[in-house]
Amino acid sequence: MRIRLSAALSAALIAGSAGAADFKVGVQLSLTGPLALAGSEMNHGVQIAADVFARRYPQHRVLLSVVDDESSPAKAVAAVEKLAAQRVNAIVGGTISNITGPASEAANRAGVPFVTPGGTSDDMVKRGLQSFFRISNNPGYARGMSGLLGSLGVKSAAIVYSTRDATSDLAGKLKTILAAAGVATVMHPFDPAVKDFKPIVNKIKLRDRSEAIVMIAYENDYAGILRAARVLKPPVKALVGAWALATPKMAAAFPELLPNVYGATVLPTQVGSNPLALEFDQAYRQRYKSSASYHAQTSYAIASLLFEALAKTEQAGVLGKPGALVNTLRGSQQRTLLGPVRFDARGDNLNYTAHMGQFRANGDIDIVWPADYATAKPRYPALPW
Repeated sequence: MRIRLSAALSAALIAGSAGAADFKVGVQLSLTGPLALAGSEMNHGVQIAADVFARRYPQHRVLLSVVDDESSPAKAVAAVEKLAAQRVNAIVGGTISNITGPASEAANRAGVPFVTPGGTSDDMVKRGLQSFFRISNNPGYARGMSGLLGSLGVKSAAIVYSTRDATSDLAGKLKTILAAAGVATVMHPFDPAVKDFKPIVNKIKLRDRSEAIVMIAYENDYAGILRAARVLKPPVKALVGAWALATPKMAAAFPELLPNVYGATVLPTQVGSNPLALEFDQAYRQRYKSSASYHAQTSYAIASLLFEALAKTEQAGVLGKPGALVNTLRGSQQRTLLGPVRFDARGDNLNYTAHMGQFRANGDIDIVWPADYATAKPRYPALPW
């Protein structure tokens, strides 16, 4: 009788010929403080990547050492130094760019490869760090948001953005792309400490009269902007957000604010038949009894790439050699939840383009752009009220 092995089991058996190994991986993320919602979900994604890797490669073990940076850049540096002292093979870290920057520099000084799901600003790849890798970036988010607006036929947009590094960077990129496409834009920067967004929304209502409001910020900011818009009801046709918006937890927390709102994401709520998505979704639901946010999906993707690179480097017998793991990562070309990944010499993923989702009334998220990943057509014009 002939037995047909699954692809995952075959890979595990082939890799098993190289012998067993333990891989020590540090995890430096914001598990408390203002970034805890995103950081905790990123940690969940890393944990699921380790679970899936253990099933594929039962002869290997990924030993995760998790340190909370408390949403503080200084404590992120201390967390990386602590992990480096534990002689980890690599670190997954960085919730946002302001934390990823100093943390990755500390890892570089310690000679530890650093991969991040969160450092999207251009500054991250201008520093010449040889062992830094990221899976998403601001050019990819700008492509996703501008692609969606173009597909909707939007002719004018008001961009409301936090003055943090990554958000300002993305806002500038998006304005340049939209201007080149003939879309009129008005910029509305705000300090991260701002809580009342009614003055900005009122300007959009009375002066700008833009067709779309584009929000480039974080969870609490989005809630404030959407609350102000719900009260003032500017004559727009669409509300579009960047990262940290299109998540199940946001839908559960603000059900009245989010129907028909667009945001960058990875997978739809109902993942369909994609084998990679199904594998992740089933593992996540089994462990956490809920659907995953894009934070978890993105960190799962970069952690999975790292774990596969560790196994390949170990199989080649060179894991202990300086630069070997970095070389394996730089040569990685494989499909992930975000699509195919290819790192350039700076550690940037050249293939990244954000998927754009739209909330439904029941809190589900459909992918509506790009067409290759879409699970539904966008509703436009459409607003939460």
